Amino acid sequence: MKVQFLSTLFVSLAAAAAVQKRTNYGGYKVFRVAYGSDSSSVDNIVSSLSLQTWKAAAKNTGHVDVVVPPEQLEAFEEATADLETSVMHKNLGASIAQEEDFGVYIAGSANSTWFNSYHSYADHLTFLNDLKALRPSNSEIITAGTSVQGRPITGIHFWGSGGKGSKPAIVFHSTVHAREWITTMVNEYFAYTLLSGYTTDATIKSYVDKYDFYIFPVVNPDGFVYTQTNDRLWRKNRQTVSSSSCLGRDINRNWPYKWDVPGGSSTSPCAETYRGQAGGDAPETKGLSAHVNALANSAQGLKLFIDWHSYSQLFMTPYGYSCSARHPNDAELQSLARGVANAFAGPYGTRFQYGPICSTIYQATGSSVDYVADVSKGKYVFTAELRDTGTYGFVLPPSQIRPSALETWEGVKYLLANMK
Repeated sequence: MKVQFLSTLFVSLAAAAAVQKRTNYGGYKVFRVAYGSDSSSVDNIVSSLSLQTWKAAAKNTGHVDVVVPPEQLEAFEEATADLETSVMHKNLGASIAQEEDFGVYIAGSANSTWFNSYHSYADHLTFLNDLKALRPSNSEIITAGTSVQGRPITGIHFWGSGGKGSKPAIVFHSTVHAREWITTMVNEYFAYTLLSGYTTDATIKSYVDKYDFYIFPVVNPDGFVYTQTNDRLWRKNRQTVSSSSCLGRDINRNWPYKWDVPGGSSTSPCAETYRGQAGGDAPETKGLSAHVNALANSAQGLKLFIDWHSYSQLFMTPYGYSCSARHPNDAELQSLARGVANAFAGPYGTRFQYGPICSTIYQATGSSVDYVADVSKGKYVFTAELRDTGTYGFVLPPSQIRPSALETWEGVKYLLANMK
C-alpha cells in the first residue's frame, strides 16, 4: 500500500508540474499600436516593458501588435497614452480556450466536418491516414526527415493518371511557425478537396492528373505540439542552443541560402527570428530541403512551391533577403500573384496584397522561398500570409477556418489553371 501510495503521489506531482509549466494567458490583452511613419517610439515601449510582439513593424502597415500581461497593463497604457491603440483580444486566455475546444475525431471519418474546429496533433496524423484511404491506390503517407525530438515530418503524396512520380511536383508546407494553426487546416483542406473530388469533379481530376502533390500540414511538429501542451504562442522549433538557455530556431530563417545577410533574422537565441548557429543546422530544415531538392532534381521537376503562414493577408514572391533583388521570372510571378489575390477575394471579398517579400512585409533571410527559388530552382515559388489582418491575429476563431480554406482554395485553383 505504501509503495502504491508513493507511486500515486509521484504521478500526481508530475502531473501538477506539467500543468504549472503551461503558459496561462488569462487576463492578457493584445493591442494594435499605430506608429505612423516612425516605429521607434513603439519599439522603445516594447523593449522597456519586455513585451512580446505578434507582428513587429512591417512594410506599409504603420502599426505593431503587442501582447500585454495583466501586471504590465497600467504601465503599457501610460506609455502609449499619446498613441492610437485598439484592442485585438480583451482576454487572450479566453480566446485561446475557444480555439482549443477540439472535440473528438473518430478514425475513418474524413469529411468536411473536420474543418469546423482545430485539432490535436495526434488527430492530424490520423486524418492524414484517413485521407490516404480516400484513394488508397493513388496516395501514400510520406516523411521529409525528422524533428529535433524525433517526430517524423509527415505529409501526404497523391497522384492521378500515369502513376506515382510521373508528373511535375507541387509542394505545400505549413505550420512552419508553430502558432499559425490556421495554415495547418487550410493546407489539409487542399488535400481533402483534391482527393475527395477526384472521381466527381472533372476540373479537380484534371489538376491531379497533371501534377504530383506533396502536402505537409505540420513541418514543425515539435513546436506545434508545444503550442498545444505548454505555450499557445510558441513560434520556433524546440532545438537547444549550446550557448544559451533559450530554445528554438526559426525554421524559416534557417535555410542555407542568404542565411547570414544582415537585417533579416536575429543572432540572439532568445529572439523569435533566431537563425541558428549555421545555415541549415535545424534537422527540420535539413529534411525539408533534401525532400524539395530531390523533387526538383527529378526528371519531372518542381513546378510549384508554396510556404503557408499567417497572419496579414499577403501573397508574396521572392525575395526576402533583399528589397532590390528581383527574381529572373519576376514579371510572371507578379502577374500570377495578382491573379491569386483577386481569386482570394472571390468568395467573401477578403483582400490580399501581393508583391516581393522584402518590400511587401519585411526583410527575411534564410527563408524557404528564397532557397527553393534560387537553389532548388522551383519554377513557381510563393509564400502566403493567411487571415486575418489583425482582428484576431494568430488566435483565429474556429468559425474562420472554413471561410479561410474556401477563399484560399480559389487562389490555388487560379494557379493550377494558369501556370505554364
